[in-house]
Amino acid sequence: MSRTGTVRLGDGIRLNDLINLGALTARVPMTEVHQVLAETGRTSERRRDLPAEVMVYYVIALALYRPEASREVLRVLLEGFRELLGLAVPVEPAGKSGISQARSRLGEAPLEQLYRKVVHPIATPETQGAFYRGRWLVVAVDGSTLEVPDTPANREAFGLPYSERGESAYPRLRVVGLVETGTHVLFGAAQGPYGTGEVTLGREVLKHLRPGMLCLADRYFYGYPLWKQASGTGADLLWRVRRNIRLPCEERLPDGSYLTRIYEKRDVLGRGIGEGIPVRVVEYLVTGRSKKPELYRLITTILDPAAAPAEELAQLYLERWEFETTLDEFKTHLRGASTVLRSMTPELARQEVWGLLLAHFALRGLMHEAALRGKHDPDRISFIHSVRVVRRTLPRFAAFSPSTLGKFAPSRARRNSPGDSAASAQSKRQTRGEAKAEQVPSAEANG
Repeated sequence: MSRTGTVRLGDGIRLNDLINLGALTARVPMTEVHQVLAETGRTSERRRDLPAEVMVYYVIALALYRPEASREVLRVLLEGFRELLGLAVPVEPAGKSGISQARSRLGEAPLEQLYRKVVHPIATPETQGAFYRGRWLVVAVDGSTLEVPDTPANREAFGLPYSERGESAYPRLRVVGLVETGTHVLFGAAQGPYGTGEVTLGREVLKHLRPGMLCLADRYFYGYPLWKQASGTGADLLWRVRRNIRLPCEERLPDGSYLTRIYEKRDVLGRGIGEGIPVRVVEYLVTGRSKKPELYRLITTILDPAAAPAEELAQLYLERWEFETTLDEFKTHLRGASTVLRSMTPELARQEVWGLLLAHFALRGLMHEAALRGKHDPDRISFIHSVRVVRRTLPRFAAFSPSTLGKFAPSRARRNSPGDSAASAQSKRQTRGEAKAEQVPSAEANG
């Protein structure tokens, strides 16, 4: 990620530091934080150097400041609390050991439960590119791995992947989730050791499907039990399957697709046992880099070709790659390319991942609001570009969502507190100019 100029408000406080906390509190409200702390029994019962609610936001902030040392991230966070939340208890940045102890006291459960509460699909009927035919919200299931520090505890908990050259240098944990393809919000995620398969974690993830969704998946997820579970949620499915799966044509349809049934078991002659589940098959050839045509086979729960023609479904399946784009956002641009997580113990590594997912959701939520205001497809807004815009917004506006900024800006922008210095006012004017230059272009400007 390229670096941008730093604007300071005086006393060494960076404007960028305060903005990110505002983005967090807009999407991860303090009321929800207090609730999950109470539900998990992790509320601070007495005054500590680092209260539990501070540590929740600290874990999320770690994702926004990957290159910074842990104590520097805490300093950034505490400045934001004082400015934006009016923290009643004076808190000083602790040392590395104190931060680790505070994270251990907090544990993984509050971050996971907070993720479950606040991270959900956010697309509306006005969100461009989120729905297929205005009826189905398109989502995709997939997974990836994240490297964690090489400690004995992490090795035992997560395991090391093997390659042709031997063991990997770092243990890895596996993450599987659902992505709302139109907004890149990653919801319903599950974590596990590297040796836990994506299908195994997928059983937990697919419980988050709902009627009105259309779920895309690659060929490694297909299996009768998982298909039955996923379709039982009421969502529709469009999954790629392997070429060696037996799918005899029972009825050819006008659009070239055909109807068949899938079975849990077959007899020695290859005939299905039991009633089976009816599906529709879409087959087509794709020419890749090798210039050799490859057969793609998709099966879907949408049996009526008039509701979803085969050619459209073949095009729609390309949306599955939006999951890969989402992974690039939080693995490369938030976590940092070719870097491992910070946490030295398994519980804190899992805690850090929930924080990473919450930070990504906060940024994606703001991007979605900006896209709605500008009547854009969220895909047309750069993730890196949006992070810069968020960081350059005035801190006094940071606690508000983009939809309310215009309401407060005229009156607040004219007021300076008596203690504001000329240098501080100049910094604010410079920041406003930078933010204006980074605005999303209007629909008219883009034709």
